[in-house]
Amino acid sequence: MDVQLQELIDRIKKDGVASAETSAQKIIADAEKKAASIISEAQEKADGIIKNARAETARMEKASEDAITQAGRNLIISFRDGITKELSAIVTEKTEKALDKDVLKKLVPETVKAWAANPDASDLAVLLSPKDLKALESDLKTALKAQISKGLVLKADSSVSSGFRIGSKDGSAFYDFSAEEVAGLFSAYLNPRTTELMKRAAGGVPSESADSGAEEKAEKNTGKKSAAAEEKPARKAPAKKPAATKKAKK
Repeated sequence: MDVQLQELIDRIKKDGVASAETSAQKIIADAEKKAASIISEAQEKADGIIKNARAETARMEKASEDAITQAGRNLIISFRDGITKELSAIVTEKTEKALDKDVLKKLVPETVKAWAANPDASDLAVLLSPKDLKALESDLKTALKAQISKGLVLKADSSVSSGFRIGSKDGSAFYDFSAEEVAGLFSAYLNPRTTELMKRAAGGVPSESADSGAEEKAEKNTGKKSAAAEEKPARKAPAKKPAATKKAKK
């Protein structure tokens, strides 16, 4: 009876320990599996955060570069337009001064006569500024007496500040020799030329990296010279010969 009881107790202990070990192993396996899942999920989130951060950094860097490029382009365009405007103003001013009454006194009759030589030319009109017409009317009527007798009309036009316009009275055809138009013709050539000169000047400006490279090279050369000066041994002063001693006379 005692032997059977002992066997029963041993069996219960053995089964209990085995069951406990199995449960413990299952719990450990589940825990390890869950831990691995948590680590994998955390790694994926970390990778996603890093990827998004890199993408955002690249986007911000690209946006910054684009902004700097656009700002530089705007600055160059603004500077170019400013120079073009100043040059156009200078051309207009010089053209107005060039088309003075002495020039108009010669230019208007020559232009009218050249136009009147065309068989299809008829009913011509010359438009000048009120100031120029007042100053030149007498001279022009004398120079263009024959053309005036054929219908040529001299008119004052406040829209003409300097120079003149010539054409048919009905406005179907005309040539504009006003200061504004002549200056515009010069500016049409001047503007592309100015742009070309600015591009050429911009191409000759060294980059910041080139400047820094030149500075570093200069510093290295200076350092080499200093080191060479330090390494060069100092020249020894020549030894002085002992002064000759005179023998005393006996």
